[in-house]
Amino acid sequence: MGFELTEEQRLIQSMAREFAINEVAPLAERIDRDGEFPTVARNRLAELELTGIPTPAEYGGGGADYVSYALVIEEIAKVCASTAVVLAVHTLAQAPILKFGTPEQKAKFLPMLAGYKALGGFALTEAGAGSDAGALATTAVLEGDHYVINGTKTFITNGDGAGVMIVMAKTGPGEGTKGISAFIVEKNESPYTVGKHEDKMGVRGSHTTELIFKNCKVPKENLLGKIGQGFKVAMATLDGGRIGIAAQAVGIAQACLDESVRYSKERKQFGRPIAANQAIQWMIADMAKDVLAARLLVHNAAALCDSGQPFSLEAAAAKLFAAETAMKHSIKAVQINGGYGYIRGAKVERLMRDAKITEIYEGTSEVQRMVISGMTLR
Repeated sequence: MGFELTEEQRLIQSMAREFAINEVAPLAERIDRDGEFPTVARNRLAELELTGIPTPAEYGGGGADYVSYALVIEEIAKVCASTAVVLAVHTLAQAPILKFGTPEQKAKFLPMLAGYKALGGFALTEAGAGSDAGALATTAVLEGDHYVINGTKTFITNGDGAGVMIVMAKTGPGEGTKGISAFIVEKNESPYTVGKHEDKMGVRGSHTTELIFKNCKVPKENLLGKIGQGFKVAMATLDGGRIGIAAQAVGIAQACLDESVRYSKERKQFGRPIAANQAIQWMIADMAKDVLAARLLVHNAAALCDSGQPFSLEAAAAKLFAAETAMKHSIKAVQINGGYGYIRGAKVERLMRDAKITEIYEGTSEVQRMVISGMTLR
């Protein structure tokens, strides 16, 4: 099986690369330093029709494939991981509506998201329910023609800006994951409160917040899928989301490699570039090898998704390997850059801080190992 890109995929990749280099890269340091939401870059993504890449054209999306989507996320993450994850989560919010939504839900919400009339988000995590989704405490009770949602979500990406949020809540019947249902919550129609803004180590331009639902009334027609199907909706959404985060990790790792090559050729010690030292050469060789492997894992998972085949194991493997590659080699990139790499404002310093989160969100590395081992031993 080959992974030669099609002409359309190359064009999308080239457009994303040009946009990232010319329009996102000049903003990246400020976005990180000030925790500034990447509004300008995000609006340009909409103008370039990149805010709904895998959503069908009939719903206002790009009608492209997940390989193209992964390519775009990688190119943006090379210069700004914050902008990349904002786009990744916005795209992730469209997937469950496309897969589980009614014709009416698709017709209403997908054009809104794909055309970037509203930012999307996904609210599963709670203070007592991270990897253990069955422990969530947020409830949704049917009262007449509305569900009334009460509870608090934590660590929600795009939490303060999203106009459409996919929310998981307990409806019963059934214990644990069997009692979870999914809802499309439109903030203008069903107001909720944005709570604490987290001050994060990395991806600082991606705003992560609490969401507080207090008697939040959601029309019953906004139930996504069937009652008690929420865990299935969430897991299917996270499978696709892991492709996006894995692609983000590949972009970070590739940037670490690029910066290491550049600096090692420029920096001279003892009368020659440090790239002439075998210790540096071997670090760069390991980076190049792992980045290549991670990218192929991502493209494999994306290609399986595009062909309609099962891809849960492959997405978990891609996310696990790419995230650990990004973290491991961001540390090496700082080492190669020496004291300069440790200074705030150095790109590799930012890459190291950004890399860590890829081992945590969309399922920790430990959860990915649980998924992989569980499916392999089944």
